[in-house]
Amino acid sequence: MTVQTRVKERAEEQASAMSADQQAAIRMLANDLHRLNHSVMKAVDAGVSVELVRSARHHNEGNWGDLMIPVVVTQGRPA
Repeated sequence: MTVQTRVKERAEEQASAMSADQQAAIRMLANDLHRLNHSVMKAVDAGVSVELVRSARHHNEGNWGDLMIPVVVTQGRPA
């Protein structure tokens, strides 16, 4: 089953009021998130549960971003 997350479309909608550099950074983030979501789905299909958890928050000049780590859970049975 293919899941449509619309990450790229949502990022583009939100980027309309941003500078060119900001838009480029958001496009890169959206592409990386799309690949991450695909990897999470592949891991789940392989038989593990995946939760993304904030490990830290990066701050710079009043802006911030969450840094994530995966928490992976197996059910103790071979896939």
